[in-house]
Amino acid sequence: MNSFGTLFRITTFGESHGVGIGVIIDGCPAGVPLEVAEIQAALDRRRPGQSDLTTPRKEADTVLVQSGTFEGYTTGTPISLFIANADQRSGDYSHIAHAYRPSHADYTYDVKYGRRDYRGGGRSSARETAARVAAGAVAARVLAHFGVEVKAYVSAVGEVELVESYENLDLSLIESNAVRCPEPTAAALMEERIRAAQAAHDTVGGVITGVATGVPPGLGEPVFDKLPAVLGHALLSINAVKGFEFGSGFEGTKLPGSEHNDEFYTDEAGRVRTRTNHSGGSQGGISNGQDVYFRVAFKPVATLLQRQNTINDQGESIELVGRGRHDACVLPRAVPIVEAMTQLVLADLLLRARANKL
Repeated sequence: MNSFGTLFRITTFGESHGVGIGVIIDGCPAGVPLEVAEIQAALDRRRPGQSDLTTPRKEADTVLVQSGTFEGYTTGTPISLFIANADQRSGDYSHIAHAYRPSHADYTYDVKYGRRDYRGGGRSSARETAARVAAGAVAARVLAHFGVEVKAYVSAVGEVELVESYENLDLSLIESNAVRCPEPTAAALMEERIRAAQAAHDTVGGVITGVATGVPPGLGEPVFDKLPAVLGHALLSINAVKGFEFGSGFEGTKLPGSEHNDEFYTDEAGRVRTRTNHSGGSQGGISNGQDVYFRVAFKPVATLLQRQNTINDQGESIELVGRGRHDACVLPRAVPIVEAMTQLVLADLLLRARANKL
């Protein structure tokens, strides 16, 4: 399945070392203000080579808007976005043409399709996520019309963890450092941890926290398309994601129900609110008007520039050393991907909610 969404629906295409990658967006309403610069700005946050903490692959990730806009506004027709691949070194992957890299998709793609594009992982490469980020920038403009904003930041790298709630942080500082952590002391320790992994030719994982503010009540489609369920589906589809927790998550299991319940009240403006938000902005799978927040766990990057034992496609035991240009930690570049998938989910659920009643 290369498509995601119901009313606001995307289909991505392309491979890591093919001509390029792209996305078709179906269902974006007409009249949404949209400039190429907005999409490009989102892609610039995800692109490789943006700092010495990331892969040195140099891709400008220049987006070409091929259809669906006119005079700075969407037309309601399919939007086509294309990003050419420029800095390909396919020869870096010739040594794995018949080898199965540990914790990669090489074996599973082979067993599923009977063939695979081994150049950078082909379709299984995280390069595909650039198309999602481009689509997310369009979804962000739809959300802006409703006053919804999505932000994500790195809250853990390895054992270095930022334990403060997003409510106590200045999220305007997310872009103030290469790690994309809004707390300077923690950011420095996280950067140090990533550099240690680089020096050891190893990799490190971590956690990204996301929050959506301004989400109106009523988003989510019972029973199977609950807000947390669709969001979990979206975020678990990102490369290297191994876990998702919504609201209080696993920590919430340690509280008694008397403390975990979110009591309702009516504020001065007559709006229904809750005094706490352990639910993460959703009850019964439907948004309640509070902030939607969650955490996403990323595993360490699977490609190591050190010797590992594995097998080839003939079942023979071999030794393999990774080559090419790879991130020691995906977290800094994954922040805009987490934001994009959240934006896509919320834009789709907003349009679906509007279609549910006159």
